[in-house]
Amino acid sequence: MRLTRAGEYAIRCILYLTAKGEGVLTSKKEIAARCGIPPQFLSKIAQELQKARIIEIRQGPKGGFILTTNPDKLTLLDVIEAIIGEIYLNDCIARPNQCTASPKCPVHRVWNKAREQLRQTLNSVTFSELAKDPSCLPDFREK
Repeated sequence: MRLTRAGEYAIRCILYLTAKGEGVLTSKKEIAARCGIPPQFLSKIAQELQKARIIEIRQGPKGGFILTTNPDKLTLLDVIEAIIGEIYLNDCIARPNQCTASPKCPVHRVWNKAREQLRQTLNSVTFSELAKDPSCLPDFREK
């Protein structure tokens, strides 16, 4: 599994909004510039984050994005799956009914265990924890 560019940009965006603070309106232009995200791509990502109720999008000249989820409870898994959907490592896990060997296959069990471990790891890391680490995207911090 490889994290998509959209997933990476979503993480950058949410890290930046976390550093700004929950409930703080931040312009799309500022986020795009500070996070190195193409503005059009950021708009697309933001729509998915809003659907997942992680952020709110405000339109207009004084619009922008607001982190609406408490960063103490928001995990890497939440953001990644908001963008790419539920994580699966291969097709036999994602669509077990299409693989006739899945119920008995020893490799299927390994893939499933690896998937669960990855999901647990990503679910154990919150954005508030990440934002506290001074080496984590230092350009995002307010001076």
